Amino acid sequence: MISTHLSDYSFEFPKELIASRTPGKGKTKILHCSKNGGPLEIVPAPKIVDFFNPGDCIVVNNTKVIPARLYGHTMHGGEVEVLLVQTLFPDEQGHARWEAWVRPGKAFQIGRELEIAGVKVTVEAINPDGARVIRFDTTPVELEAIMNKQGHVPLPPYINRPDDEEDKKAYQTIFAKYNGAVAAPTASLHFSAEMLNDLRAKGVLIAEVTLHVGPGTFQNISEEDFREHKMHGEHYELTQENADIINNARKAGGRIVPIGTTSTRVIETIAAEDGTLKAETGVTHAFFYPGYRYKITDGLLTNFHWPKSSLILLVAAFYGRENTLAAYKYAVEHQLHLFSYGDGMLIL
Repeated sequence: MISTHLSDYSFEFPKELIASRTPGKGKTKILHCSKNGGPLEIVPAPKIVDFFNPGDCIVVNNTKVIPARLYGHTMHGGEVEVLLVQTLFPDEQGHARWEAWVRPGKAFQIGRELEIAGVKVTVEAINPDGARVIRFDTTPVELEAIMNKQGHVPLPPYINRPDDEEDKKAYQTIFAKYNGAVAAPTASLHFSAEMLNDLRAKGVLIAEVTLHVGPGTFQNISEEDFREHKMHGEHYELTQENADIINNARKAGGRIVPIGTTSTRVIETIAAEDGTLKAETGVTHAFFYPGYRYKITDGLLTNFHWPKSSLILLVAAFYGRENTLAAYKYAVEHQLHLFSYGDGMLIL
């Protein structure tokens, strides 16, 4: 019987295991979890190459994290903060408009004017989820330059320190190409250029998807029956070229291994019942939890996720609740580092 109780997907961990910094690309540890129920094994990240076969295909997310956190003040001098979530069409005058999460909310009433990163901002609307639609008194191009100069890396809420120069590179994957994410697809942070070269040399194929990770990835589930949870939407794209790489790998008997929950969301959203893919762009609200039958995913490299999160449910849907919690218990006992800047697990 599959449990649909959120409290059944929790685990205990000491706070010291939350990684506040990464040891660097290719320098983390990976817990190898055999899909067939073999023994758990901790290996250095570069050793995961050994678990892949020629003809296998990894699927990576090429989104790029933007410096989306900006600070400013009200017209009375009170400090405020915005996290830019989704760019919107400019207004008729060409002013940049964004959907944003804001603090404190009371400072962002409709019609209110503030100054953010030295630019006048007007609150246009309040969305049902509390996000604000804000208009900057500058163009999108000018705002991008301001963000690159004054914006801050949007570190996850459980990393309890300010961002710094090191994070600008550390929180960006080697696959990053297209601006739009406000959280990194962290499973890809385990990869170094050398690891990628070793995979290619072994005959492993690499396909790319784009999913612009939103702050909803950290959203808590409030319903004990998690099936009632409404999943946040995230923009995705799969090109025909990359769909062909994956489809051809499958036809030739290769295994499809998404790198992270974000890549998994894209290919499972698009896949037909027989697992074939086609080029597609859209917004996915897909929510994968135990009971879901994966259509195309044969393995999964992912980080360790927050207890009772949609992400741990996605992993449990693939690997089983008991296996997942046993792996997390093993990771904690062996003092692996957790969450975005931490170590990872390869289920293959």
